Amino acid sequence: MRREAVTPRPDWDATVRSQGLVYIDTELPDGGIMSYWDETAAYVFGLAEVLRLEQATAELHRMSVAAAEHIVARNRYAELGIPAWAAEAVARSLREAPPSLYGRFDLCYDGTWPPKLLEYNADTPTSLVEASIVQWYWLEQTRPEADQWNSLHERLVAAWARFGADLHDKQVHVAWSNEEESGEDQITAGYLAETARQAGLTAELLPIQDVGWDGRRFVDAADRPVTTCFKLYPWEWMLAEPYGPLALDPGTPTTWIEPAWKLLLSNKALLAVLWELYPGHEYLLPAYLDSPRGMTEYVAKPLLGREGGSVRIVTGGEEITNPGIYGDEGFCYQEFRALPEFAGNHVVLGSWIVDGQPAGAGVRESRSLITDGYARFLPHYIDTPRLP
Repeated sequence: MRREAVTPRPDWDATVRSQGLVYIDTELPDGGIMSYWDETAAYVFGLAEVLRLEQATAELHRMSVAAAEHIVARNRYAELGIPAWAAEAVARSLREAPPSLYGRFDLCYDGTWPPKLLEYNADTPTSLVEASIVQWYWLEQTRPEADQWNSLHERLVAAWARFGADLHDKQVHVAWSNEEESGEDQITAGYLAETARQAGLTAELLPIQDVGWDGRRFVDAADRPVTTCFKLYPWEWMLAEPYGPLALDPGTPTTWIEPAWKLLLSNKALLAVLWELYPGHEYLLPAYLDSPRGMTEYVAKPLLGREGGSVRIVTGGEEITNPGIYGDEGFCYQEFRALPEFAGNHVVLGSWIVDGQPAGAGVRESRSLITDGYARFLPHYIDTPRLP
């Protein structure tokens, strides 16, 4: 893995916007504008390196599912801040294994082995459009002879096709929150709806605020039943809504994607449970729920919250906190591991899972030790020519 300076395409801004990346403008504290998409550099991987990272991703997913099974078997919901009334529904969801579409591991990786798990964005991960589509077209335009660690689009379509084979009603609703103002959630939902259509399903895009209840079932704004719904809206928010118990009721005829058991993987407590089950594992960092346990350098992560939420880093006798408000649901204390630095930038590797299988990668950079709202997405390629 290395960082390589490249020359941006002359029309890169209009090009990436036309491909769906309409949310690339980030306002800086001084009032200036920074582009979230950055093609002044690219990251380069070796083929053997990618194959090894795929194996690590698959192993982390297997371990995470085992951790979810452990939480259910030991009835440890309270440690995750999951209300007792939701426990049986979460357990049932794990037992019945309804469709689960995708997730993203954030890894600390600098090109030397092993990578270290920072967190698993398993319920509502974003940065999907740029990882799946935009960086692939960048590769096609700039390095058509090269390859990329990226089978996201093909795997998403294949996953929808597999899910659809078991659906009596081929109508799928794809929902996002219209309270998200950047447009990223809507574009991500729109892209996922398109992958469902390419799989032969009928996809209806709508804000989750337009989903209603008619006394028997969830319906859309036209009073059509919502029988299968992908929601870019985290379960922890759904459980706090008045309709949360209805969404988990076994008599409610709606299949939710992601399923309720993904609550167990998107919760930062997963990191502590993994360390408990696999102490010393090469892909893990020490993590605990009760306290830092003597760690002098650690990150305090709120158990609940979508990616990008507040964290507190304690390192070198100082504290670094990114903007935001802490909740009172508790923290996971994970050993601090500084993100690798390339050309003055701190880098996190996002490794994607689709339908339970490794599917690709995206690289984000930040000037801060925390991958925050001022991070940038950079494309990557494999320096081995692609196979015919």
